[in-house]
Amino acid sequence: MQALDLPPFEAKLTQSATNQPLIWDGLRRKHVVLTPEEWVRQHVVHYLIDHLGYPRGLLALERGLRYNQRQKRTDLLALNHQGQPLLLVECKAPTVPITAETARQATTYNQTIGAPLLLLTNGLVHYCWRVNFETRSNQRLAEIPPFEAAVGM
Repeated sequence: MQALDLPPFEAKLTQSATNQPLIWDGLRRKHVVLTPEEWVRQHVVHYLIDHLGYPRGLLALERGLRYNQRQKRTDLLALNHQGQPLLLVECKAPTVPITAETARQATTYNQTIGAPLLLLTNGLVHYCWRVNFETRSNQRLAEIPPFEAAVGM
């Protein structure tokens, strides 16, 4: 476990007509409700783009997938240059600990998605793994790899 220590970013905040706090989501190009999980997701998006070189156009938020006849959504998915899954990110609110159950949820989603990198974060701590589907094993990484290193893995 390692502190993610996400650097601050210029968040564009506003309020809805019903006084709900909203944050501008540059990927979806709209304001979304500012939940604690959304705050973490927006920090991770900005960190990946601004500090690790992930191209904005290769990030997808809340992409749908089917698992066990149910419709699910990923929190964040980074794609490689060919449009294939590269990094699956599961975000939780800062008050939600990253547990074995959280890891199970993310790895279950990733069986359908097939991303070679998996990141679990609550904004305070994160776990990042490299997934080897052939050997059905995971290698814990000390940090989130920058985009160019990730595509070379």
